[in-house]
Amino acid sequence: MKPQLFLLFISLGFVMVSCKSNTGGSEEVLAQVGTEILTKEHARSEIPPNIFRDDSSTAYISFRDDWVRRQIILQEAERLNFSSRRDVQRRLHRLQEEFILQSVQDYIIGEFEDGMEVSDQEARNYYQQNKDKFTLEERYVRYRHLIAESNADAERAKRELMQAVEWETVAKQYSKYSDLKIRESERFWPISIAGGDISMLNRYLMIIGPSEISPTYRSGNEYHFVQLLEERPAGDHPDLDWLIEQIKEWLTLEKRKRAFNTYVKNLYLQAQANNEITIYNVTNESNSVSSDTLTLNQTTNEE
Repeated sequence: MKPQLFLLFISLGFVMVSCKSNTGGSEEVLAQVGTEILTKEHARSEIPPNIFRDDSSTAYISFRDDWVRRQIILQEAERLNFSSRRDVQRRLHRLQEEFILQSVQDYIIGEFEDGMEVSDQEARNYYQQNKDKFTLEERYVRYRHLIAESNADAERAKRELMQAVEWETVAKQYSKYSDLKIRESERFWPISIAGGDISMLNRYLMIIGPSEISPTYRSGNEYHFVQLLEERPAGDHPDLDWLIEQIKEWLTLEKRKRAFNTYVKNLYLQAQANNEITIYNVTNESNSVSSDTLTLNQTTNEE
């Protein structure tokens, strides 16, 4: 083979590899409006996961069409020089300030995050000190729900429960989704949602008493029954286990709020010491500058 021909083949090979690399590395484009480009990767990052799971193709199309519409409007706004309008400038400035305030607040709170943990004991103490604030707004029930594949299995499961066979054993033997049903039977549920999507089971739980088992109810190809275990009347106090995580979350938020307010108070006192704050009288009011400053101090202290 002649050297010139060999070099030509090598050159063509490099060109082909380069083309494949560029094509493989480029992002798939869904739309372009003017100089703005929407890639599939960007659309995927913006589409909520639940919408994407339901129908990814429709989700892409819907997001693409909405993006195109937005870009067309934004281009028209640019053509009209809309952002230079005084009222738009004021709103943009206000939005910018709000964004900065929220961002710096999040940053400052993040600096104190290590000291924000709330222990289980703190939550228990809060619950005991404020128990009267926690009451059930409706009746709560704890119950067993068995889903059998046949009426015969449902009846056998009932008999074994009445013979004091362990619920876990019966559920694993006869119930569909046994692990889930075992977990659900360990907690209390508001009577308004007890029984899940099957309204008949909810009616049974309304009328049966503790330890009683409802009639079997067929829904589609499944056979259901419930057994009431415990009930708590409206107005009763819930168990701490129901609330402990929520109480810990509340107390954590309170700690964050106090830490931030203390930080802001120190900023205010520092600015005041540097003579960076001047408080003027309100028009047509008789309060003096010193009294206004005192009011601001009191407000800061209360926070």
